[in-house]
Amino acid sequence: MASIEPFSLPGKFLRGNLHTHSTLSDGKLSSAQVIERYKAAGYDFLVLSDHFVEIYNWPVADTREFRSDTFTTILGAELHAPKTNVGELWHILASGLPLDFAPAGENETGIQIARRAVEAGAFVLIAHPSWSQLDLDDGLSIDCAHAVEIYNHGCAVECARGGGWYLLDQLCNLGHRLTAVATDDAHFTYGDQDAFGGWVNVRAESLDPELILTALKAGHFYASQGPQFNNIELNDTKLKVNCTPVDSIIIVNGTSRTTAKFGKAITSGELDLKDLQKGWLLEKPSPWFRVVITDGQGKSAWTNPYWLDDL
Repeated sequence: MASIEPFSLPGKFLRGNLHTHSTLSDGKLSSAQVIERYKAAGYDFLVLSDHFVEIYNWPVADTREFRSDTFTTILGAELHAPKTNVGELWHILASGLPLDFAPAGENETGIQIARRAVEAGAFVLIAHPSWSQLDLDDGLSIDCAHAVEIYNHGCAVECARGGGWYLLDQLCNLGHRLTAVATDDAHFTYGDQDAFGGWVNVRAESLDPELILTALKAGHFYASQGPQFNNIELNDTKLKVNCTPVDSIIIVNGTSRTTAKFGKAITSGELDLKDLQKGWLLEKPSPWFRVVITDGQGKSAWTNPYWLDDL
């Protein structure tokens, strides 16, 4: 068997959060305090993504002074512009913005500001689709997005609307090759309750912010609430997953078909992708799949969608 990306790549996994707020917008802690909390919690990098709106003076937090040999930051913001199909402002996360990213124009739409962020070099993701009540047409409209926020811990804590897989899976079924990000969206409104609950593990060779951004854009990461993937190998149609102790290893795809291994504190499982093609009235197999592991506390980790024609 041979490891597949990102496990086959050089470097190591770096733990980071791409969605966090400070007193530069509506967060309760200063930039320095937020960064210190994440450093103390064992993170390797952080994006301070304050709300990029006029009432907060269009902040792109300059966090470069907090970079060190053991921790780094990526400049970014949460962008806003009209409007989603339910009539609300867009929430679009952009990691890797320049400090002089221009304020939103008077008539600029969410689609336009997202495109402008990508042109400026940012990794762009569609934020908290369930909280925002985004539909498929909304997802399709942000045609430059790299990823969807499939778990937002703050939204899960505050209103039980933290998920986003419903949108990403449908976009994948329409051929859109986006990736899956878990975040906190921490404001520290309730102490640490909305923090340290969802993150990405990015495969990179160093803490260089540009290398991390490149890895994010390439999909060289997985999302987690706690469990860790140690390796994923593929031999023909057999997929072997090695991980920290979990109670389930499940492969899902663009149909109702799944294949899984269950147990108590299992650390590996070998599953056959051919099992995803079995069943009644399956006219064509899904061209993609993803792996979900869940531990005994109900916490999960998720790979990005894998496309069969890339393997």
